Amino acid sequence: MISGAHVILYSQDAEADRDFIRDVLDLPGVDAGGGWLVFRLPPAEVAVHPTDGPPRHGFFLMCDDLDSQLSGFRAQGVEIIGPVSEQRWGRLAAIRLPSGAELPLYEPHHPTAHSR
Repeated sequence: MISGAHVILYSQDAEADRDFIRDVLDLPGVDAGGGWLVFRLPPAEVAVHPTDGPPRHGFFLMCDDLDSQLSGFRAQGVEIIGPVSEQRWGRLAAIRLPSGAELPLYEPHHPTAHSR
């Protein structure tokens, strides 16, 4: 039986991004050994989308109120990348991690599997 999922974010400044995940995203974690932090994620879901290009994977955080979440991030000095875009499946935005990587987040307008 599958008991969970392990998501890996590759980073050019892993320590700064780990600090951000712990301190700004406020995700609890454990030390997996030698200071290697692994964070608990909120409930999750997986979707498979078709592509005409090479296969790739994506990681998005979901929130119930995107405007409120972005306001909280702004108050903490987090860079919001571009304006919120309206998609047929939800409202999409992205934030900048300390490493410079983008982390997308969205407010879904579709039924979600993680709360079933």
